[in-house]
Amino acid sequence: MISASRSRWYFGWNIVAAAALLTLLSTGMRLGIGPFFLPIAHDLGFSRSLLSTIIAIGMLCYGLAMPVGGHLIARYGTRNVLLLGALIVAGSVLWTVLTRDPLAFLLAFGVGFSVGLAFVSPVSLTPVISHWFTRRRGMALFFLSTGSMAGMAVMTPVTTWAIESFGWRATLVGFAAVFTALTLPAALFVIRDSAPEHTDLLPEEAAAQRARASTAPQSLSLREAMRTAPFWKIFFGLFCCGFSMNLLGTHGMPMLMDHGFDAFTSSMGIGLIGVVAIGGTVVLGRLADRLPRRNILSVIYLVRGLGFFALVLVGTHWELYVTATIGGLVWAGSIALSSAILSDVYGVRLVGVLYGMAYLGHQIGATISSWLGGWAYERFGTHWVAFGAAGALLVAAAVVALQLPRRGFTLMAPARA
Repeated sequence: MISASRSRWYFGWNIVAAAALLTLLSTGMRLGIGPFFLPIAHDLGFSRSLLSTIIAIGMLCYGLAMPVGGHLIARYGTRNVLLLGALIVAGSVLWTVLTRDPLAFLLAFGVGFSVGLAFVSPVSLTPVISHWFTRRRGMALFFLSTGSMAGMAVMTPVTTWAIESFGWRATLVGFAAVFTALTLPAALFVIRDSAPEHTDLLPEEAAAQRARASTAPQSLSLREAMRTAPFWKIFFGLFCCGFSMNLLGTHGMPMLMDHGFDAFTSSMGIGLIGVVAIGGTVVLGRLADRLPRRNILSVIYLVRGLGFFALVLVGTHWELYVTATIGGLVWAGSIALSSAILSDVYGVRLVGVLYGMAYLGHQIGATISSWLGGWAYERFGTHWVAFGAAGALLVAAAVVALQLPRRGFTLMAPARA
């Protein structure tokens, strides 16, 4: 096997780059549905509550499809699942743009589109990156998160412009074409499940790993791992993360427009969060392998929670952009840190399926907030119900994150003699 130390360029970084590009599209679209919300509602005659319900069901399907994707990856490989996801996305988009019936729209856009994106989501790509990296795992997973944040930075303003220029249907078809054109070569020529024996370890680290191999403890079973407290603390944090991220992605633009901002300014405000998050990801990625991960995760949740309170209060352009800049500094990283902590505590063998199960909490939160954002505004005439709940949940997640294990703590089965 070719080790990272003998090669000028470790191939794992190619996988990280391809995975980041795919998540830019898949997560960027999932978090950036806001520009489509009002155009679809007006064109098809859907109320905010109805469309919010459809999107909420889609978020739940997105989460439920992730463990299925993880199972398929374990059985058939990452490449085949990515190709299947691209095929489902293309077919679902064609069905979506040809229908006006609420039930058909739910099945096409809510269910099919969400399942296809889930198969090309960070949950599908995190295991392969975790297998390729040991020494720089935290940084590699943070770079994967960069794709998600870049998706918010790029997709929100781009789709806003495209919808205003060509309509939401043409924009959705264009997305499907670009998504398929990039997923096919990435899956066929870059993504590889088999990693070198010692991944990116330096020679002395690889030697130490071989010395420990004979006495290394075995991973817990999935059932045993899911009965432990760290898993549920990660689950709760991801629930709060999903609640807030998808609330902003779905209702952020409508909220800002209801508060007097035009569509372009609203999209730039949301997009700025993603732009700043790219730089924040690079800094946090370097810190993730040096400082206690639970402390970084707690700070991310706390600052993000305070940002949600501020976002509802902004009234001028400069207030919006300052709030977006501060929020963007910590917008990325919660998912990367959560998966890295799962790897640290439970071992690499379980990280894929545990991450998929924990990420289901992310999408349960997304489902609730996608529905609540529309229903609460129509019921109470204010966005404070949904956005205030997001801020409070994130502050609670910051407190819970501090209770996660310190670096070096593991939950493994006893080593065999």
